[in-house]
Amino acid sequence: MITVITISPILIACGGPSSPVSIRSESTARLIAAIESYMAGLPGPSPKLFLTTRVYDRHGVLIGEFWDEGRRYWTPLERIAPALRQATIATEDKTFYTNPGVDWAAIARAVFQNTREGEIFSGASTITQQLARNIAFTYEERIRRSLDRKVREAALARELTRRFTKDEILEMYLNVVYYGHLAYGAEAAARTYFGKSAAELTLAESALLAALPQAPRDLDPLVPGNLERAKARQGLVLALMARNGFITPEEAAAAYAEPLEFRPLELPDIAPHFLAYVRQLLEEQYGKRVVARGGLTVITTLDARMQQVAQEIVRRQVEKVRERYHLTNAALVALKPGTGEILAMVGSADYHNPDIDGQVNVALRPRQPGSAIKPILYALAFTRGYSPASLLWDVPVEFPLDDETVYEPQNYDDEFHGPVRLRDALANSYNVPAVKLLDRVGISDMLDLAHAMGIEGLDKPPDYYGLSLTLGGGEVTLLSLTNAFATLANGGGYVPHVAILSVVDRAGRTIFHYEPPPPKPVVDPRVAYLVTSILSDNEARTPMFGANSPLRLSRPAAAKTGTTTDWRDNWTIGYTPYLAVGVWAGNSDGSPMRHTSGLTGAAPIWHDFMEAVFADPTLEAVVRVPDEPLDFPRPEGLIEAPICDLSSLNFGLDCPVMRSELFIDPRRPITIGVPAGEIVPGAEVTTTAVMTESLDPAWVVRQVIRLAPVQGPDKPAPLLCATTLGGEPMAVIRVPDDPEEAQRAREWAAKAGIPAEPPPCEEHMAGALGLIASARITSPEPGSVITGPVAIIGSAVFDPQQIQFYKVEFGYGSHPTQWITMGDIHPDPVMNGWLETWYADSLPPGPYALRIVLVKRDGNFLATEPVPIQVQH
Repeated sequence: MITVITISPILIACGGPSSPVSIRSESTARLIAAIESYMAGLPGPSPKLFLTTRVYDRHGVLIGEFWDEGRRYWTPLERIAPALRQATIATEDKTFYTNPGVDWAAIARAVFQNTREGEIFSGASTITQQLARNIAFTYEERIRRSLDRKVREAALARELTRRFTKDEILEMYLNVVYYGHLAYGAEAAARTYFGKSAAELTLAESALLAALPQAPRDLDPLVPGNLERAKARQGLVLALMARNGFITPEEAAAAYAEPLEFRPLELPDIAPHFLAYVRQLLEEQYGKRVVARGGLTVITTLDARMQQVAQEIVRRQVEKVRERYHLTNAALVALKPGTGEILAMVGSADYHNPDIDGQVNVALRPRQPGSAIKPILYALAFTRGYSPASLLWDVPVEFPLDDETVYEPQNYDDEFHGPVRLRDALANSYNVPAVKLLDRVGISDMLDLAHAMGIEGLDKPPDYYGLSLTLGGGEVTLLSLTNAFATLANGGGYVPHVAILSVVDRAGRTIFHYEPPPPKPVVDPRVAYLVTSILSDNEARTPMFGANSPLRLSRPAAAKTGTTTDWRDNWTIGYTPYLAVGVWAGNSDGSPMRHTSGLTGAAPIWHDFMEAVFADPTLEAVVRVPDEPLDFPRPEGLIEAPICDLSSLNFGLDCPVMRSELFIDPRRPITIGVPAGEIVPGAEVTTTAVMTESLDPAWVVRQVIRLAPVQGPDKPAPLLCATTLGGEPMAVIRVPDDPEEAQRAREWAAKAGIPAEPPPCEEHMAGALGLIASARITSPEPGSVITGPVAIIGSAVFDPQQIQFYKVEFGYGSHPTQWITMGDIHPDPVMNGWLETWYADSLPPGPYALRIVLVKRDGNFLATEPVPIQVQH
């Protein structure tokens, strides 16, 4: 069931008139530069005229701000409410548009009053003088009342009047003056106190704001106890506006009576981790001061609606399973595969929850990925000539380590699954075949491919990770692992993840604009498609994950889970051709969860987010071009050929059930990801539908002898041996070349009742007298010294239709003339196993010989060459 998530209207409201519009005019840029030049000599960090950096999503929705001393947004005069302009002029400088920048008459009156009263010179400053004071004097100079400062202030005001128009001076003033509550300029004041832009201010709001610069600390209406003073000052401003003809007395009275609704604008708290990540990127590129004070306009790749959907799904799922699994946190990253754009980044389930270290961005924190890293290994294997049809035996195996111990990989379900093709091994996330595969293709090469596909980290030597690398033995970030999966979604083309689309400086110049680079081919498109084909094969993964797991979506999608030791990390990374999404779930402190895997902890989040995007046309339009195919496009150079369903083999002549599999066309060899000068051919397949051994590497037809044709509870499979002298043809599964591994494979097959490629029948007796039989003692070896009871080990291979039984005999001397049967007679053949036990401790010491005798049904017999041994006590 898909829950519909309501998008908060605040996301829309945050755009409004202050969306990234602010590609500033040349006039505005000139005014900002002029003020900065006047402030250049002032102490403190640069730029001196600090402006707030504003960060937007890809659609122009405001998602965050960066600032230090206070908020200031430069706003052109025409986008400031006329009422605020008029209120400012009426209050601060009623002759603003007619005076020369200095009101000499007012200064003269002030000089006369202050001299007569014996006080220091003060008062009588025009808007232009106040601007001069704010941009060219230190704080100490501004608050010090002196004739010298007043003279310098007047001189600068005259200069400003000569250089700029009155509207430009008013624009500069309204963007520089302090309104209290860390709000500098009209736009910041309007948003700080009323949650709206300066263009939207009413008369009553404008009058209140115009009152604040006179005493911003004492009149700040958001400070308890100040509202009454602020209201009184608002009334004075309205009276001055009426007295100077800007409004009527009736309008002034109505405005004063109008209730003021203080509603500070709160930025949407939907992407705090992403904002911190963007700030880090900006500071690395432009420096901390420019980011905090430079007034940059930053357009990011984020989709605010998609981010909010992701955050809600993460929160809801963590809350749902918290008690059941002791799972307290989760993270999610969504990318556009073709461009690398980060569409959503949820760094934790709750940014404000210190109990889960909520402010830590887990999407950027290295964690062990478990089996989620396996697709990189399989991509490497397919590049090296393997195919989804290639066979590996999932049976016990040991790998010696440098410390003289052995590594014995185990599967997640603590079972072994016998002969598995690479499609089934990856789809079901079997560990043992993956470790064997890595041992063959090389740890160093897997690390190289991981880095090429976008993995960050894993920078230690190959020996540090060992074969456990493919089981998640190294640490990666959710962001970079999702990027690597996006490379597969992009047909093997790597595009680095990106968070910023454009940056505009305070002057309105675009100083960065993201143009998606052409994808770097790091994986052959056919290899990428083979991996995708497996990860999207719901039927193939059903044995381990079930037919209706959270990995199954309403549209074609590839996915891989991961689970680390003690259930410390759950992962699910998956993709469609147009959207790659990674999810981590667990506990920030690394404490174990309770029996939850990537399928139960992370996959539900991945599933619900993907389906939410599919279900919302607005969200889908962000990632998918209309009429774009839903399924993964199949590249040229692949061949579809029949292979055997190995589970259908039944000790018969042929394979009863065939299915199709994909192979890379050998006529178009792989070159991407292959060392220079080396060519990796495709699988040995043809386009014909006729089944031959060369088409399918997993099985073969061999001539065999059925050594034990009767099956029962203790004998689920007949004992077989391969021969070139007669026998019957049988379809069998190939076993590994390594003798020890081949023996383990045959033992597993015998218990499971499936036909594995048998060992060769012993040939030194085969064919004698028209019989197909052989026998050999392998232990004790010739010349051995025996001191007590000993097991006789070897083979007695024969066709029970021709041989009645075998027996083991001993005789005194190196070449006995008389032989004695030890133990009993044995009607069943033995292959490399126990033949009999010889109680030599009851015999006199001296030389003896051992042999095997095969007794035919007509009473005649065949005997092996004697094995000489020595008995001592």
